[in-house]
Amino acid sequence: MRENQGLEREHGMSREELLALPVAVDLETGNRALGLGRSKGYELAKRGQYPCKVLRLGNAYRVVTADLLDLLGLAA
Repeated sequence: MRENQGLEREHGMSREELLALPVAVDLETGNRALGLGRSKGYELAKRGQYPCKVLRLGNAYRVVTADLLDLLGLAA
């Protein structure tokens, strides 16, 4: 049973984890919060179709946490 709990955590984030995020997070964290796979998340970001604001910094993508929380209905 504990093994399943660990798997569930990898595929999503708790409300507490989401609210503790910094101002911007890497795309992997954004994908995890939204339940997106790595390939799909990067595909959406490259096309400019990611469901919330993404910043491109060199070769890296950063997801704006405020937009992410708003999309998830957790914005204050």
